[in-house]
Amino acid sequence: MSFLYFLEGLRNPFFDTIFSLITMLGEETAFMAIAIIVFWCFDKFQGYFLLLTGFLGTIINQFLKMLFRIPRPWVKDPNFTVVEGSVKEAAGFSFPSGHTQTSVTLFGGIARANKQKWLRITAIIICAIVPFSRMYLGVHTPLDVFVSIGISLVLIFGCYPLFKKAEENPKVMYIILGSLAVLVLAYTLFVCLYKFPEDVYLEANVHNLESARKNAFTMIGCILGIFVVYLVDGKYIKFETKAVWWAQIIKVVIGLVLVIAVKELMRFPLDALFNGHLIARAIRYFLIVITAGILWPLSFKWFAKLGKNKKQG
Repeated sequence: MSFLYFLEGLRNPFFDTIFSLITMLGEETAFMAIAIIVFWCFDKFQGYFLLLTGFLGTIINQFLKMLFRIPRPWVKDPNFTVVEGSVKEAAGFSFPSGHTQTSVTLFGGIARANKQKWLRITAIIICAIVPFSRMYLGVHTPLDVFVSIGISLVLIFGCYPLFKKAEENPKVMYIILGSLAVLVLAYTLFVCLYKFPEDVYLEANVHNLESARKNAFTMIGCILGIFVVYLVDGKYIKFETKAVWWAQIIKVVIGLVLVIAVKELMRFPLDALFNGHLIARAIRYFLIVITAGILWPLSFKWFAKLGKNKKQG
């Protein structure tokens, strides 16, 4: 806590705003958007690598949160303050840091998969400043952050060679997807059936368990969705990522609006249909992945022709 108190003494409105913005690079929305853009526009298998490694990191992160159940810094020390507005996105237990896990796995994966020097440097800088932002804002301790960084690095360098093999051999990808499905099922059973200590179920703490269960069903929908995407695209669609730069921009903007629309507009109908059960969340995220991986890519042949038609004209 001494380091967090040191950072608390350095806070000012300018840096509060800057680090509140930087920390957003570790949120679910940023992760999904960047990984999907890579998947749509640059390298399909790099997209699979970023998405699936990120999902694996989330499963490990959430399991450790519920296993150790370490409270947030301001809960451990009521005298400690956090930057206003930071608590809202700090759901669940403190250890390890989810934002750090997400950002380092994503941008570290980008650095590992690309050889461009400027891109690697930029990605590595982000891998450093997002974890720092979590400590500056007061929502995580150095232990939370550095353990997440360590897990992320192991996943990046451990999984990358496996995904390179999967690029050439579909059987390897099916093994990866099957293994992830088993892990997410095991995690879901853990958070839904395991009898935690009584204090976990108290009104003041139960949101931690609710957050863990939401993440479990989110992962179920995502993993099943990617399995279907990989199967359907490999056999039928086989979409190309290439297009002229301005067509790529149009493709990304419309596509992300469509994905966000599915994410938000399907929330209430599904919750009503399933009476608020978390299975609605799994189905919603399954539909998000299907939209991003199958429905929208059906238009990519048209986007690829846009630049070609202009050159021919």
